[in-house]
Amino acid sequence: MTSTRLLLNQTWAVSHRLLLEQWRQKRGLVFWAIFPASMMLLFGLVYANNINMRAGLDAAAAGILVGAALFFSCLGGTVAIIAAERERGTLSRLRTTPLRPTAYFLGVVLSQLLLALLQVFMLYSMALLIGAQYHGSLLLGGLILLLCVFSYVGMGFFLGVRFAKRSEEVVVALSAIGVPILVLGGTFFPLEIMPQAMQNLAQLNPILHMNQAFKGVAAYGKSMVDIRFELIFLLGFCGLCLGLGIHSYQQLPDTEKNQ
Repeated sequence: MTSTRLLLNQTWAVSHRLLLEQWRQKRGLVFWAIFPASMMLLFGLVYANNINMRAGLDAAAAGILVGAALFFSCLGGTVAIIAAERERGTLSRLRTTPLRPTAYFLGVVLSQLLLALLQVFMLYSMALLIGAQYHGSLLLGGLILLLCVFSYVGMGFFLGVRFAKRSEEVVVALSAIGVPILVLGGTFFPLEIMPQAMQNLAQLNPILHMNQAFKGVAAYGKSMVDIRFELIFLLGFCGLCLGLGIHSYQQLPDTEKNQ
């Protein structure tokens, strides 16, 4: 078996196992499916009842998807996977098998990507029903979403390996830092309505650039040239997150000894 084929087989095996675990915990799977659709419904009702805000409905759909749904499912879900597998001792056992670190990482990415596609379908099905529209290139929008998923999973891997020792810590951490980060990322309201000091601080928030990239395409029909700064930022941030995630998994034995 060639090296590439082995990597692909191991990647699918990891992804398949994680998806089966999600399927067995049907409540969690239902939550990940309903969460984006219910948020879109709530925001849609707000925008529908205010004619002056109606124009922001398209941007709201994009922001909820990238800044909220994918944040909690891909980043939070990855941290939860790592914490749960650490509690069960799965990660330590996997390190003694021929499984490649890259294959495990890509397996987590693939499983989260499939869940992300489910969320995209649920959210935009609801968004289109209540009058939202998608204006830009589907290919460019898909590229941005792919970079966002890779970035979230990579960062989730880093945080899970380095800091999350128990599943309960994931919920506490996301509750404590998630909402402020999402607000500063322009997920729920436009950056322009924030005080200047908050706008300056928000520029350091990667989620802001994710939101601006996808909102630019989905809500305003912008081209690759129009969002070139955001795309360059996302490519760099995605590479950084992937590097941190894989390196963290490779350093797992040392991390376990020190905790």
